[in-house]
Amino acid sequence: MSIRIEERRRAIERGLRLIYRLACDAEIFEEYGSDLLSCFYFTYATSKDPELCRMARRMGEERARRWRSDFSSVPKDADVSTILFFMHGTLSAEGLGFADEPLKEEIRRAAGGFDAYDFLAFDPTAEPPPLDVPDVCECGYWNERGRKMCVQCRKRLLMASRYRVWYEGLMMTYTAAHLGISLGVSYADVLKWLPTLHPYRGRAGGENDDFYDSVYAVTHIVYTLNDYSVYRLKPSWLPQEFEFLKASVEDAIALEDPEMLGEITDSLQAFGLKETHPLIRRGIDYLLSSQNADGSWGDAEPEDDIYAYYHSTWTAIDGLRQYPERPYGLSFPELKPLLKQLR
Repeated sequence: MSIRIEERRRAIERGLRLIYRLACDAEIFEEYGSDLLSCFYFTYATSKDPELCRMARRMGEERARRWRSDFSSVPKDADVSTILFFMHGTLSAEGLGFADEPLKEEIRRAAGGFDAYDFLAFDPTAEPPPLDVPDVCECGYWNERGRKMCVQCRKRLLMASRYRVWYEGLMMTYTAAHLGISLGVSYADVLKWLPTLHPYRGRAGGENDDFYDSVYAVTHIVYTLNDYSVYRLKPSWLPQEFEFLKASVEDAIALEDPEMLGEITDSLQAFGLKETHPLIRRGIDYLLSSQNADGSWGDAEPEDDIYAYYHSTWTAIDGLRQYPERPYGLSFPELKPLLKQLR
């Protein structure tokens, strides 16, 4: 029996229309276009509702044409961030039917000018996710690993958590592998450090500063292993991750964080929990009750943080939408022995 299906459909469509309006803004699309394409592509490719599939595909194809027009060639002086932007956009554009092999070859050549350390800020063939990678400074400057003071404004830097360093590396190598592009290391090289993240801790009354990043590390294991909702995962493949997600539902609701809750609810369904399961029902009920009047979710305002504004909406959509019956499988089937070993 479907849970509040019509109400969910209306909420999803309002949210998707909001994201499309944002994607049609030239300035927003220039900075976030590759990520926004991913929203339309994955929603189209993995939704059970045929009308939602058509809606997301129509939006995605229109934006993919624009993306191909605006970003037809990799700049000769492309840095790592630019290369990653082109990688993500190319993967989604291909999924929407807009392949461009010459552009992919340009990306491949540009990526060849950098090594794993340049992309991931560490070398997973030689070390676990480190603790000395600076987060972006308040002034907007990205500093090299190991620096404690910003080169540009001289303010003290905060360090990114090892969870975030790890899952960002997981996403980069996942995308590169699907495009046939080498970053100097493989997805398996990053995945093998999963045990260093154990055990996962809850909020601990607000004392665990790593709680947010640990949740997103787990949801991104799910996304990259199940090909962003193509497959279902067996809880026995990732038992600690499955239990941690279940334990984090109430924490996300207590934090009034629809972005986190959307990813948790989506990931638990990828593990096979049905809509009728109490945790999924709790997630759906909260997401439906917390949508903003403009169709968005979360507290972010577009003039302050456009990424949080659209990404909270995207993850809420993923937490609400229905998926077709999915087979058990992995995006990289050859990794099943490694997962068994990591358990």
